[in-house]
Amino acid sequence: MKSFFSSRLDSFRHAFRGWSHVLRTQRNAWIHSGLAAAVLLLGLWLRLPARDWAVLALTAALVFTAEFFNTAIEAVVDLASPKAHPLAKIGKDVGAGAVLISALAAVVIGLLILGPPLWARLNPIPAP
Repeated sequence: MKSFFSSRLDSFRHAFRGWSHVLRTQRNAWIHSGLAAAVLLLGLWLRLPARDWAVLALTAALVFTAEFFNTAIEAVVDLASPKAHPLAKIGKDVGAGAVLISALAAVVIGLLILGPPLWARLNPIPAP
């Protein structure tokens, strides 16, 4: 039983080490983090309901997951193909494309969730 808990603890250590690596080495992860923090603050100011928070949390997780997978793909491609190769480029480009798709989806979801209550807060004239 002790080895079970020890191996789970090791798994968490590895995961946090990977998380730390992404945040230390990937500039886009800092952009995602800054935007996620801005959405968090805006959502608190707008007093969003729980369902909106759930959607925003899943959306942020999707973007970070895509960024983490892209970083992993880049590392493995660099290991397997240290010299430039057309297939290595495709692998990296497709990984970056996945991050772009998730980020664009996050923008749309953010606008749909945050837009109406933000507009209502900033527009002093009530809607007819």
